Amino acid sequence: MGSKQSTIDYLLDQMRDAGEVSAKKMFGEYGIYLEGRMIALVCDDLLFIKPTEAGKAFLVSPEEGQPYPGAKLWFLIPEDEWDDKQKLTELLRVTVAELPLPKPKKK
Repeated sequence: MGSKQSTIDYLLDQMRDAGEVSAKKMFGEYGIYLEGRMIALVCDDLLFIKPTEAGKAFLVSPEEGQPYPGAKLWFLIPEDEWDDKQKLTELLRVTVAELPLPKPKKK
């Protein structure tokens, strides 16, 4: 089906307080990056956050789901929780703190 641009625009607006956030279109869906690190996927207008121990502790008992067939489980953030900008921002901050910096591109 693919995600709508309006969903991406809304999520990026909700996430902007976490830092430099951007989205890249990938196979009809979107990857969301924070400070240059992939932190989330939006597939079929569903928000999936990359799983980390800090994210799991923050969410306490996160719902999990596959962003696409064959994918590992990611944290599925229900749409009714997208409006809580403060909670979403904090989740992104604790998650990105555990993710490695992107490797420099070879020239």
